[in-house]
Amino acid sequence: LTLPQFVQLMDNFVGEDISLPAVKRLSAFIKGEYKQTKEEKMEQLEKVHHISHMAQRKQLLEALFEKWDSSACGSLELEEVVAVLSTFEGVMGKEALMNAKEQLCSRYPHLSTVGKLSPKAFQTFLELIASKLTGNEDETIDNLVRFLTTNVEQSHTESVQSSARRKWLQDIQQAAETSGTSIEPLYKAVMRALSQDMEAHGDNKRISAYIALLEENRLSPEQGQVCLRYVACTAEDAPHVLNQVLHRDMKGVSFAAIDQGKPIYVPKVQLHGNIHFWNSDRPEEERQGSLLVLPLYDAHWRVFGILGLDTLRDQCQKSIFLTHEITFYEGVCHAFSKAYHHICMRENVLQVAVTALDWLYPRTPSIHAVTTYLVASDKDKNHALYKVITTDNTGQKEIHSSPVVLLREENLLRDYLFKCKDSSEVTLISVYGEHHIAVPLHDLSRQTLCIFDISIGQHKKLPSQEQKDLQKMLKMAQAACSEILQRSLEETQPTQVLEAERVANMRHAGILFHRSMLQELRECL
Repeated sequence: LTLPQFVQLMDNFVGEDISLPAVKRLSAFIKGEYKQTKEEKMEQLEKVHHISHMAQRKQLLEALFEKWDSSACGSLELEEVVAVLSTFEGVMGKEALMNAKEQLCSRYPHLSTVGKLSPKAFQTFLELIASKLTGNEDETIDNLVRFLTTNVEQSHTESVQSSARRKWLQDIQQAAETSGTSIEPLYKAVMRALSQDMEAHGDNKRISAYIALLEENRLSPEQGQVCLRYVACTAEDAPHVLNQVLHRDMKGVSFAAIDQGKPIYVPKVQLHGNIHFWNSDRPEEERQGSLLVLPLYDAHWRVFGILGLDTLRDQCQKSIFLTHEITFYEGVCHAFSKAYHHICMRENVLQVAVTALDWLYPRTPSIHAVTTYLVASDKDKNHALYKVITTDNTGQKEIHSSPVVLLREENLLRDYLFKCKDSSEVTLISVYGEHHIAVPLHDLSRQTLCIFDISIGQHKKLPSQEQKDLQKMLKMAQAACSEILQRSLEETQPTQVLEAERVANMRHAGILFHRSMLQELRECL
């Protein structure tokens, strides 16, 4: 138990009406009765040391990855890393490297086609190499880190450029973390990052930028099973580009970038012959410039859309994209994908919450209201909650498209919600005679992700059957949330149990709630 969890456990145990002397007697009792053997103490110390050691190693390897990823594109070329490592510790090192590479490719199947290492895959690769060499694994990793660090050189200008770019990419992630489930702030952050970089490092070229996402083509499937819908763009291009749909049978190189899984660069669009111009009023003499289309990958390296940029608005004849700009745009793609899927994950969690509440309400008439909160994942707002769903005593729900933000220091009567967030444990309290049960849904590391604030009015507890149904609902909702989070991991391949999952293709994450219910029922039979 962590400190907040221990305090919450004791708080729930003693209840609200206990006297101070009784609390002191309980405290004295626990102090006297709680004993730890030498073996238990050593085991606990070893566990703490291991956790601390692994955290330090992760931090060390992340810093190394960042140093190698000087252009901030979010991934490293596997073959470049292999080429440098092939000179580490001679023949023994080369043999260990090849064995580790083979094992890595079996763990991350995308490497055989995409060939890019994420920070997690990079860390795994170095750990695999170290495990195959003789000697202490920690010392070997330290030697690997030193060896790789000396093989990276960066000028002062490159260092300043990289630092600025990382800040803009962090702003993209920040936009996702502070916007609840709204996607618009994320689109604006991407366009702002591209604009800032062009001003600082792109000779002030005038660019147009746009994001298009793949979606099922329901209206005209004869033009292809999927199409690209343009969901965001630079302000000047909005009248011509926003909400447009590109099909496979139309001109353009976007689907080629998707199929090949690589950026496509057209230095002179006027000479290409297969470029789609959304602004049909643009004169022929102004249809000159460069075009760059980059695929957007999810955590499993599947393409889900494109980021496009062009310089048709720039009158300069040499308005081309340079290599360092293209690699930064790959970084923007990576940052956008991570942030976009973070928002999708939150939307999916809310879908689970809605489905769970729909199942619960007919079975628990004693529940007066349920308010659902998302926990702010932004480090600067670690004392904030977003109110996202309000459900009344009839089960009618109001979903807040613009979440109401609760700050801890401004909501002392709701401090029990923040205690629930801190401990990730159930919290019981009475506020003005109304009894509340605050229940967390947690992420894969047991940090609080979402909170149900359940009001049961003047009842001190729910009737026995209603309590069982509430516990069942919470168990199934947690299982569904864990599945959603598990699916977002790079090395996890999703499994499908219900036919409805294949049909919905995760458009309705609430299906996972019913799937968890079905799986438990199967286990009971």
